[in-house]
Amino acid sequence: MGYQDVYQSWKSDPEGFWMQAAEAIDWDEKPSKALFEVGDNLYEWFADGKTNTCWNAVDRHVEAGRGGQVAIIYDSPITGTVHKITYSELRNRVARLAGALRAKGIEKGDRVIIYMPMVPEALEAMLACSRLGAIHSVVFGGFAASELAVRIDDAKPKAIIAASCGVEPGRVVHYKPLLDGAIEQATHAPDFCVIFQREQEVAHLEEGRDVDWHGFQYGVEPAECVPVEGNHPAYILYTSGTTGAPKGVIRHTGGHLVALNWSMKNIYNVDPGDVFWAASDVGWVVGHSYICYAPLIHGNTTIVFEGKPIGTPDAGTFWRIISEHNVRSFFTAPTAFRAVKRDDPQGEFVRKYDLSCLKAIYLAGERADPDTIEWAMNVTSKPVYDHWWQTETGWTIAGMPAGIEALPVKIGSPSVPMPGYDVQILDEAGHPMKAGELGAIAVKLPLPPGTLPTLWNAEDRFRKSYLSHFPGYYETGDAGMIDEDGYLYIMARTDDVINVAGHRLSTGGMEEVLAGHPDVAECAVIGVTDQLKGQLPMGFVCLTKGVNRPHEEVAKECVKLVRDKIGPVAAFKLCAVVDRLPKTRSGKILRATMVKIADGEAFKLPATIDDPAILDEIKLALQDMGYAKG
Repeated sequence: MGYQDVYQSWKSDPEGFWMQAAEAIDWDEKPSKALFEVGDNLYEWFADGKTNTCWNAVDRHVEAGRGGQVAIIYDSPITGTVHKITYSELRNRVARLAGALRAKGIEKGDRVIIYMPMVPEALEAMLACSRLGAIHSVVFGGFAASELAVRIDDAKPKAIIAASCGVEPGRVVHYKPLLDGAIEQATHAPDFCVIFQREQEVAHLEEGRDVDWHGFQYGVEPAECVPVEGNHPAYILYTSGTTGAPKGVIRHTGGHLVALNWSMKNIYNVDPGDVFWAASDVGWVVGHSYICYAPLIHGNTTIVFEGKPIGTPDAGTFWRIISEHNVRSFFTAPTAFRAVKRDDPQGEFVRKYDLSCLKAIYLAGERADPDTIEWAMNVTSKPVYDHWWQTETGWTIAGMPAGIEALPVKIGSPSVPMPGYDVQILDEAGHPMKAGELGAIAVKLPLPPGTLPTLWNAEDRFRKSYLSHFPGYYETGDAGMIDEDGYLYIMARTDDVINVAGHRLSTGGMEEVLAGHPDVAECAVIGVTDQLKGQLPMGFVCLTKGVNRPHEEVAKECVKLVRDKIGPVAAFKLCAVVDRLPKTRSGKILRATMVKIADGEAFKLPATIDDPAILDEIKLALQDMGYAKG
């Protein structure tokens, strides 16, 4: 069967399609049907089945006689470590950790926050939670204490599992002081914290609250897998909202297992036993879906990489790992390839390694520019597939179905919709648009298994964010078009979330921080094009009347403020003090016009602009920062 046959078989019988896909999962109690309508445009998948994620990701492979296969390869060029963990070893480690958590009172439905770097223990913590039916929420290790505190107050975890530190090239990132600061700021307090002490930094443990990772596991009874309902939340993952307040995306257990397992062969074209590598971080959705869960559920070997695409030690790190560990499918962000390309434009490092094991490269996390795709194809001589999905969906909306059929690549398009996604281009009134016309990208409800059923404790916000604009559809927040052949093109965001090196960040959230500076009266943050990171945030601040301090001083303080409150992940370095911001007569700041000026693009002067002369001042400020050259 080709792609069209598979897609049509889903469309004509979605219930039968997903029930058949569910056969590949071990169930304690099989679901009576696939789709459950909760009412009012809310849906759940496999809700009355019973299963366990950890069983499907670990134990069942051991029971099937594959315990000796390597489950996780930890490769850390920063610490000079390569360590392999078999499925049998992983089961023992996870069962023991789960037993220790259970002994401290963690049970089904409890939340556990995980604040860890890229080490195998991060995956073990996720799996130990799922073994007990506890709901984990992984917070990226680069986030500031205030961001962690917000998530603690929303998820209300009974426990927090953290590492003493993260290790970056040339520096140690102190996690424990950030954790202590977050707990101090939060109104909710966890019962206890488990601290994984790394040799690069041994952290102080608070007596009565903090326990040592190894110490608290000593002598405990290993835990068995706890069966949970198909609609039991596996995890909460917070994503930046346009207001800056994070949204807790929920992933239900049954649909998560079925969709991720289906994707490994049909999209990434790997078989059980193959090595699959997603060069991301466990703090992001790619790390959840394609470092931890999908490869292990499918019986693959996954790679946990603690390093950078360049500088650890050079631009050949990706190619070394692919060659050394026999990687069949490789998944990374375009920004990583842009960094490699900047250091090694001719691909000289590629020629040092045997990449014959590699069948394809997959890019996601941001729009893959044609230049980067063409460079990657030229230097590796491998197929390079862009694909598009979101934290909310958990797996591919549109991509190359390489395990079904290798369709022609159209550079600039993430290819075609996957089964389960009825993708439509709509105008503002919600009417479908013709092929080739630009509009809002929406997906007809119900969304497929593995996607978000709602937001954590925020059903109204879920409806408002995703369902209310186009009734009967999920609003993706992206704009684009579909061509005559059914290929999708993603053109732009329709809100103010910008994409910095594959990390979606809210400019609204940054504006809230800048507005908190005592000397700032008004501000705007825009995303400007950056060759390496895709986009960079740029701040404009107007000072409170009577403030006569040097502008450079205020701008530096603003940069520090954003980095302290949101973290280095924001990559906030550009800030200018201006007298006024360009606005419409109704007071709306003309952010889109500012972006066009910064990127040197032609723009039409908005008819409603209050004072066109202000744009000249913005242009001068941009030129001072090295932009607006066009």
